[in-house]
Amino acid sequence: MKNIKMMTAAAAALTLLGTAPMATCADEIQKITVCLDWTPNTNHTGLYAAQALGYYEEAGLEVEIVQPPENGAPLMCASGQAQFAVDAQDTIAAAFDMDEPLEVTAVAALIQHNTSGIVSRAGDGIESPKGLEGKTYSTWESPIELAMIEHVMEQDGGDFSKVTLIPNDITDEPAALAAHQTDAIWIFYGWGGINAQIEGVDVDYWDFGEISPELDYYTPILIANNAFLEEDPETAKAFLAATARGYEYAVENPQEAADMLIAGDSTGSLGEAQELVYASQEWLSEKYIEDAPAWGQIDPDRWNAFYSWLYENSLTSQDLTGKGFTNDYLPE
Repeated sequence: MKNIKMMTAAAAALTLLGTAPMATCADEIQKITVCLDWTPNTNHTGLYAAQALGYYEEAGLEVEIVQPPENGAPLMCASGQAQFAVDAQDTIAAAFDMDEPLEVTAVAALIQHNTSGIVSRAGDGIESPKGLEGKTYSTWESPIELAMIEHVMEQDGGDFSKVTLIPNDITDEPAALAAHQTDAIWIFYGWGGINAQIEGVDVDYWDFGEISPELDYYTPILIANNAFLEEDPETAKAFLAATARGYEYAVENPQEAADMLIAGDSTGSLGEAQELVYASQEWLSEKYIEDAPAWGQIDPDRWNAFYSWLYENSLTSQDLTGKGFTNDYLPE
């Protein structure tokens, strides 16, 4: 959500850059680059577990996990500098909603359901969307973000025009609420909500997907370069099979997997947050597969429901229903 404006600009820039040719399978060890959407966190644990446990090596792969460039992970993937990247169904919509869409496809859901929602100080009356009336909300100023909030408020009998919007430059949501910098913030519960527990800040929280089924979209997702998928499908399948094993391991072994994430984090950002990482991992490990038949599966009905909602609310110029995803490369 934070990078949606950057995504739109990046998508436009691709038409000027062109796409770099993808290397085809020729060597026994295939090199794969995965670009993250953010600094390493528990959304990404399965990737680090697969690497640490040797699953990629067993599959004949040499995998490098890198940080996103300033112009965004999807552009890096579409241009051929990475075979895979992490993004989300909402932010990638702008890349698909073009005369010449970015040449990427969602190939796996890292988490099965939308675990994001609005957090506020406990007792401030924001236990439901209507409670945002007369309150301050920190926004990224994304049209999709604001339309979602307006949508759930209307469903709850609220008036979106009565919300005071301020820029979201918050890095520690619980601390910002405790300091009364804002009244409400969009968070991903597996990190921001768990962090509130760790910091001892009492909060109220409601979830978009639980309030409105069409907003139960896929975030985050793993996307792949289209040329790579076409030219080297077996390597793509091998990578996803090994990645699935990594996430399955994290489901069964949250603390051990969290240790692998911390050890593999080249940014060092998780070293001082071990308690948060462990608690987040314990919570999120139950969300990777949840009610899906297997890790990574994208439910076409849920994917399409969100993109239909975007089009019906004039948030995309094209109807993206049925576009942008496939389950064909996941393990059978």
